[in-house]
Amino acid sequence: MAHIIVVGNEKGGAGKSTVSMHVASALARLGYKVNTLDLDLRQRSLGRYFENRAAFMKSAEMELPSPTNHDLPEIDPASLKPGENVFDHRLSAAVSRLEADSDFILIDCPGSHTRLSQVAHSLADTLVTPLNDSFVDFDLLARIDSSGEKILGPSVYSEMVWNARQLRAQAGLKPIDWVVIRNRVGTQRMVNKEKMERAIEMLASRIGFRIAPGFSERVIFRELFPRGLTLLDLKDIGVKQLNISNIAARQELRDMMKALKLPGVEIDF
Repeated sequence: MAHIIVVGNEKGGAGKSTVSMHVASALARLGYKVNTLDLDLRQRSLGRYFENRAAFMKSAEMELPSPTNHDLPEIDPASLKPGENVFDHRLSAAVSRLEADSDFILIDCPGSHTRLSQVAHSLADTLVTPLNDSFVDFDLLARIDSSGEKILGPSVYSEMVWNARQLRAQAGLKPIDWVVIRNRVGTQRMVNKEKMERAIEMLASRIGFRIAPGFSERVIFRELFPRGLTLLDLKDIGVKQLNISNIAARQELRDMMKALKLPGVEIDF
């Protein structure tokens, strides 16, 4: 059975699609069959990433290890029973079709609360939540006092994850492995950074998630998107010598993949 990775939070600009593309492509490069679903039906950042990748490969006349992205199937509303939600059926139908032909299914959620996102979280074997390293984004997970030292209570997003965990427990499924990825962490030791580190460690033990390193803020990610490329593709397209920033970014990807601890995956890039 396919292992389902859900990349989600309810705040835009945290790097969900960048993380999704790199995780999915890294797994494909390691030889796994990876299928992806983009649940942001309006912006379609991950879907656009794959369209850009296909266009680049065609123009460059080359093949790169790639996941396969899929649109959600259409469901005839007339086929639904009273009270059933069409989005539930679109997502469940997509996952059912892909499970037999996948090692991993990666689902990229929108940066807002939607019915699709809510259902996707309940399907997650691994939930990856990218989080910018600031208290503005920390508010996604929990409310904190003005000193940044005391957690006042969980956020609506954390409560949604809790509900997803309850649904899985009731269905007899294994618990969600929730991993919060700290993105855009500054390189300097700063008071705010240290407060953020203490707060997220305190919250991790309180509501039950693991902490993993993410990506620093780098221009390379914005440069790769129009061609649908990832850090692991650079040598394949003829970049013979990576600069220091690119090498550091590859190491960040390696560290992040190792920290996810996906079943059976050995990182050798």
